[in-house]
Amino acid sequence: MGALVNPLRRLWSEGRCAANGWIACPSVLSAEALAVAGWDSLTVDMQHGTADYAAHLALLPVIERSGAVPLVRVPWLNEASIMRALDAGALGIIAPMIETAADAERLARACLYAPEGGRSFGPVRARLVHGEGYWQAANRQILPIAMIETRGAMDNLDEIASTTGLAGLYVGPADLGLAFGLPPGFDRQEPDMLARLERVRLACKANGIAACIHCGDAGYAARMAAQGFDLTTIGSDARFIEAGTRNAVMRFRSGLEP
Repeated sequence: MGALVNPLRRLWSEGRCAANGWIACPSVLSAEALAVAGWDSLTVDMQHGTADYAAHLALLPVIERSGAVPLVRVPWLNEASIMRALDAGALGIIAPMIETAADAERLARACLYAPEGGRSFGPVRARLVHGEGYWQAANRQILPIAMIETRGAMDNLDEIASTTGLAGLYVGPADLGLAFGLPPGFDRQEPDMLARLERVRLACKANGIAACIHCGDAGYAARMAAQGFDLTTIGSDARFIEAGTRNAVMRFRSGLEP
């Protein structure tokens, strides 16, 4: 097995935007069905999704076999959750509700081994899937990604974006909308919200890190990619199931009408 290389870092170095899938339902079968689409990365959502650690372990091999980069959104900014996800084989961590540079530094340090960080050594599964030299390459290849979804995060955006070791910022548009008195939702169209998205993108560009965003619709995700975002999440397995079943039942019932 060769040295660990994170394909997302290579893709970004080529100036391309990654398509990220989202796993909210901890089922191997649903993950396999999602994975066949050919995503660049797949994220196991352990914050609002229903996966526990055992489900997370079962989903990682599915993601790896598909060729997608395995990412995890941890439940909170918690060093134990972050390190366990990485030890299981995740190549990136998305941490919610990052509001200050100190929060971002905690995230980066939890993802990186000494001397750059404070991650404890024990890659029990990561070593098996990424090779014996994992520890030597991990600090260069692991992706600590901070979610921007509060007023505090926007107030401290430049300081957060310049945090040493951080690999990217990830806009959570539902919570960010709520923070500014708007209904939750993806695919924001409000001029003020679009301006905030552009602020995040420019802060990332200024600091050489990836600008990421959660989208509901593939067309909107393509628009964000064209605007210069580096990773766009499109929906989730749960939302795809919901939309597909609604459409099937609607078409069935419309076919029964005289």
